[in-house]
Amino acid sequence: MLRLERLPSLPFGWLIAALGVGMLAALPPDYGLLILGGTALFVLSLIDLRVAVTATLILAPMKALIETESALRLPLDIGQIAFAFTVGLWLLKQIAESRRVVLPRLSVLLPLAAFIFAAALSLLTADSVSATLNELIKWLQMVIMALITASLCGRHGIGWLLGALLVAACVQAIIGVYQFVGGSGAPHLWILDYRYFRAFGSFGQPNPFGAFMGMTLPLALGAAFGAFSMVWQPHGTARRMWLMLAGALGAAAALIGIGLAVSWSRGAWLGFGAALGVLILLAPRQRGLGVVMAVGCAGVLLLATISGSLPSALLARFSDFAQDLTGFQDVRGVPISDANYAVVERLAHWQAALSMADESPLFGVGFGGYEAAYGRHALVNWQLALGHAHNYYLNVLAETGLVGLLAYMGMWFALIRLSLRTLHLPNAFWRGAGLGLLAVWAHIAVHSLFDKLYVNNLFLHFGAMLGLIGTLVAATRSVTRKA
Repeated sequence: MLRLERLPSLPFGWLIAALGVGMLAALPPDYGLLILGGTALFVLSLIDLRVAVTATLILAPMKALIETESALRLPLDIGQIAFAFTVGLWLLKQIAESRRVVLPRLSVLLPLAAFIFAAALSLLTADSVSATLNELIKWLQMVIMALITASLCGRHGIGWLLGALLVAACVQAIIGVYQFVGGSGAPHLWILDYRYFRAFGSFGQPNPFGAFMGMTLPLALGAAFGAFSMVWQPHGTARRMWLMLAGALGAAAALIGIGLAVSWSRGAWLGFGAALGVLILLAPRQRGLGVVMAVGCAGVLLLATISGSLPSALLARFSDFAQDLTGFQDVRGVPISDANYAVVERLAHWQAALSMADESPLFGVGFGGYEAAYGRHALVNWQLALGHAHNYYLNVLAETGLVGLLAYMGMWFALIRLSLRTLHLPNAFWRGAGLGLLAVWAHIAVHSLFDKLYVNNLFLHFGAMLGLIGTLVAATRSVTRKA
């Protein structure tokens, strides 16, 4: 029964709500949807911070789409706004609950911190200090995202973060499939005899979209394998639950795989080929069986290639692969044609990167400063900077010098070494997630030969994956101590 003193406040509350709805209706649709969605996100995030993290991972790749297609002008891109909100809410919740900020101990962040320190040394020789600071901030955001996700995984397990990463990828895959079948309309993206369009999701370009699909597909496959492996361990209701989860993860993997295919990105395909090899090799707990399976699959692929069983369009897409990897040369005098344009453009930017490294071999021209320094090193026919060298290893060498490149390679060596420990986890689902992340690292390592992947806020997803692997590595230490 309502108390009498509260009755007069009810009509006033309804009046405020009515005024709010009226104001939303009077606003342009973009602003109205933003306010309505932001309010719902704020309320749900107050209840559970995982909502904010999930929303950040979904919204982060929308940066290019909103900047180019929406009339809405934001002070920061939508992914950065969502990330800033998530960080602020996480800090407030930490202080409210513990009266201090409690950071999880993640050994995987030590090699990352070493690389950030090495990259920061390039400030000494940077062409553009602002560009270097901006790039360093991106890598620090990876660290923060890893800490936030690891702290939440410590409370709630890893399942929600796996789901958040895969839902974000599935949203992009759906957009990509729509574009592939005609929703793009971009004439320069015609493929397959002008019947379909290369998909680019909300990224504006097919290659970073393909990178996102390639980064998340191995994780989906590894997690699906882990969930399916759990079917044979428990019984009853738990067994049915794991079977349903394996089916859901398999469906997500299928959708993301279609997104990867319609990106028509050769670099992403090659990266996934490396990731698939890691999945096959390391999936069995018996290493010998994994080697046999990997060799068998490689043999089948080789026979299919020799016999011409593979689709001709797919083979044509890889026709200049050998030239990209082994045909590096001085391209200043090479005649340019439609057939060799993409290859020569890539090699020209590689050559510019090597010229930058020669100018400042120790610390480079400044982390993130490739574009700022490009004018001094550009080849005559290639004056337009593409923002990066289209080979991240050369990009790091050019921007951070030998010091930065060695730290970057050391970071990956340490990360892979730590991730391999998760293959000894007794929990098959956790092991599957660790296996998937090892395959993700393989994809990034190979795809980085052709592109820079830390673009369009994808570094936030990489940070979340670091939080996930950090949680699993911590779990291996716990299992070891109990043993």
